[in-house]
Amino acid sequence: MDVTTDANAPWLIVGLGNPGPEYAMNRHNIGFMVADLLAERIGGRFKRAGKAQAQVVEGRLGPPGTGSRRVVLAKPMSFMNVSGGPVNALRDFYKVPVANIVAVHDELDIDYGMLRLKLGGGDNGHNGLKSMTKVMGADYHRVRFGIGRPPGRMQVADFVLKDFSSGERKELDYFVDRAADAAEALVLEGLERAQSTYNS
Repeated sequence: MDVTTDANAPWLIVGLGNPGPEYAMNRHNIGFMVADLLAERIGGRFKRAGKAQAQVVEGRLGPPGTGSRRVVLAKPMSFMNVSGGPVNALRDFYKVPVANIVAVHDELDIDYGMLRLKLGGGDNGHNGLKSMTKVMGADYHRVRFGIGRPPGRMQVADFVLKDFSSGERKELDYFVDRAADAAEALVLEGLERAQSTYNS
């Protein structure tokens, strides 16, 4: 189901992750990777966002003229478990409807590299989503990037905070690029069309 939103309102695309170089290549930081690529595409550099505990890039997605959309790309600089505070502060500052928020995040219940786009729903144990939902409700969009389940008896917390394996890294750039395409399509074409193209 597509949600009708104010055509003039900006979109807020939030890449979820943990700040700091030690986390940069963790599975849990796929949202940051996608946000970095989107920033590169619109020619922006992340900078501190005023009083919000986040880094942002402002710009437009899509072709110049009527087809483009104003977007704010964000990376919360809190830790994952408390992402909701920075995201809510950005929502207030930029006057973004909740339905114009897109969270890009890792998803355990989807095979590695697969994508699922959706609106609303539960958090499936993801602490970043849990924090966002707690402060602003669940009616935001999600780009769910599959990382698969941990092998053997490895704990979920250990798995998500490990770097992608050498085998996974061979395809990681391609999958990050596809996730960025999916986020763009969601903003520019709407959820249903983006789902039909990218949900795998």
